[in-house]
Amino acid sequence: MARILVVEDSSAFRAFIRAALEDAPGLFAASPDDTHGEVEVVEAASGFDALRLLPRGHYDLVITDINMPDINGLELLRFMRDSERHRKVATIIISTQSSEKDRARGLALGADAFLAKPFTVEALQRSITSILQARNSLPAESSEGSR
Repeated sequence: MARILVVEDSSAFRAFIRAALEDAPGLFAASPDDTHGEVEVVEAASGFDALRLLPRGHYDLVITDINMPDINGLELLRFMRDSERHRKVATIIISTQSSEKDRARGLALGADAFLAKPFTVEALQRSITSILQARNSLPAESSEGSR
């Protein structure tokens, strides 16, 4: 089962992302024959909440907004990349500001993808599929170090 942490201060947008993740059979399948690909979505309303949740378990993916009232998504990503435990967790940065500067900063900090709001369910699912395919093609020793 894949565990995903969604960090977004808008409850409506968190619900949108949750629905997109839970309504995608096979998106997180362990193999091509597995059409279930169950997912557990954990929600955080702020970067501070995410910092409290991260140590409580393993996450396969973190989707975080950049613009939040306390700790922003870029600061959260910096924390994750500086942490031995969370360094290799896949991340998607989302933002209403689709500035090239925010995109470049997020990718430079190690985000796997950047999505500008509003985005479609299909765009989110394509990003996740692309990240998972890229990570599954890495040699085993590259991905096991973070588990």
